[in-house]
Amino acid sequence: MWFFKKRLISNNDEISLIKAIQLAELKTSGEIRVHLERRCKTDALTECQFYFKKLNMHLTKEDNAILLYLAVDSKSFAVWGGQGIHNKVTDAFWENIKNSSIDLFKQEKIIEGLEATIHECGEQLKTYFPIQANDTNELPNTISY
Repeated sequence: MWFFKKRLISNNDEISLIKAIQLAELKTSGEIRVHLERRCKTDALTECQFYFKKLNMHLTKEDNAILLYLAVDSKSFAVWGGQGIHNKVTDAFWENIKNSSIDLFKQEKIIEGLEATIHECGEQLKTYFPIQANDTNELPNTISY
């Protein structure tokens, strides 16, 4: 079982996700975060947008952050990005990112699915927001709950 009573994921799984974020961000000036919770209060996209703003992800210099939202018990998943990304990409960009994990989620491979999505975010973001020499990490590489 992937999830524990008090924590949604184990310490080792959290470390793996943080490492995946760090590796993905080596390729891009974009920022990636993951938010996990048990149940989705409304729909996944609305919740994802809410946490994107609550986590101040819209305040990055180029507004180029992406949030992955997963409500474990509700089996709800969404991806949301800043306006800087939306201004440069098509809907296919978001579909590719979201679809990178769906099959793994269906197999109950939650961590692997999130890692695949994080990797895909890094690959997609590097096209539009390549890493800069003076790049700084604008957001913490932590998992929010």
